[in-house]
Amino acid sequence: MSIDPAVFARLREIADQLPRIPGIGKIEIADGEIVMRMSPVRRRELAVIRLARQLNTQLAQTHPGYIAHGGADLEDVGLGRLRNPDLMVFPEANLDDDKPALLPHEILLVVEIVSKSNPENDYHGKVRDYSAMGIPMYLLVDPRKGTGIIHDEPGYTRRKEFAFGDIVTVGPWTLDTGVLRTYA
Repeated sequence: MSIDPAVFARLREIADQLPRIPGIGKIEIADGEIVMRMSPVRRRELAVIRLARQLNTQLAQTHPGYIAHGGADLEDVGLGRLRNPDLMVFPEANLDDDKPALLPHEILLVVEIVSKSNPENDYHGKVRDYSAMGIPMYLLVDPRKGTGIIHDEPGYTRRKEFAFGDIVTVGPWTLDTGVLRTYA
C-alpha cells in the first residue's frame, strides 16, 4: 500500500514540475503513479459549494476555527499518497503557511463527488487511502446515481447509504442532500 519515501519524493518533484494543461484539473499521486484528473463539471462544483455552505454554517458552532474548503492538496508521505479531495474540513489557520499540502491528522472529513470518468477511484482507491490515512469520515456523493455513502468508524467499518433528498448526519453535522443534483 505504501511506497518508498524516496520514490514518492521523486514523484512529487515531477508532479510539481508538470505544466498546467487546459482541461486537466488536479494532479494526484497514488499507487506509485502520477494521476492527472480532468477538470470537474459544473454540477460537481455546484455540489461542492452547496455542501461547503451547509458545513461552514454548522462548523461555527461545532468546531470554531474550522472550515469546509476545496482545492487544497492532502499528502501522506508515509503512504506515498497525494490527493486533492473535492472538499475537506480542517482548521482554517492551516492555510496560513507555506506547506505544500495539508496532512491527514489535520482533517476531520473528506468529501468526494464521484466523477463521470473514473468512479472506481472514489469508491475503492480513495476509500482505501483515506481510511489508511486515519481520516475519521469520508462522504462520497454520486451524482451519476443520485446516491451517496457516509464512511466512518475506524477503518470505515460503518457505511451508511443515502439517496439525494435525504437529510443525513455526518459526524456532528446535518446535511440536506436535497440540494444536490444528478448529472444531466
